[in-house]
Amino acid sequence: MARSELRPVITLRSTAGTGFAYATRKNRRNDPDRIVLRKFDPVAGRHVEFREVR
Repeated sequence: MARSELRPVITLRSTAGTGFAYATRKNRRNDPDRIVLRKFDPVAGRHVEFREVR
């Protein structure tokens, strides 16, 4: 199947300043704005907010 622009690959970068990032996909129809998720940062050793970067 062809990749759709409806679910683009996004990068979630840590707000702790460690430079750690997750790559995931999101649905643009459900989340048109930039998303913020609370995930584990192994460099910081704790859960922090990860913001979408483009």
